[in-house]
Amino acid sequence: MATSTNKTAAFGVKLIHKYNQDVQELWFQQDGATCHTADDTIDLLKDRFSDRLISRFGPVNWSPRSCDLTPLDYFLSGYVKSLVYADKPQTLVHLEDNICRVIADIRPQMLEKVIENWTSRLDYIRASRGSHMPEII
Repeated sequence: MATSTNKTAAFGVKLIHKYNQDVQELWFQQDGATCHTADDTIDLLKDRFSDRLISRFGPVNWSPRSCDLTPLDYFLSGYVKSLVYADKPQTLVHLEDNICRVIADIRPQMLEKVIENWTSRLDYIRASRGSHMPEII
């Protein structure tokens, strides 16, 4: 694990295993940012998720310039990041502890609201027939 990007991917995989021991049914999705698509990172993710990887250079390609419509993009990553960095962690262990704590504290009721919002976004997309949606993005 020579690169920090690959360390981040390995930590993500470690978190997934911690909270969901059986990853055989789990899909992993990330955008096509260069830091997410380093050879070592893609190899690690392909090894763990096989054909259930949605990413640039993965088995299922991430659509370039796709709008951030998934709950991970428009809500969860920003929510988690704001809480993880609230106390300005100075070490990798502190950062990892914060990530684990914040994810563990997410309640089902919050996720239900996120899914309700996501469903309404999908309804909007269907109604607009895929046209430009400045009100939603």
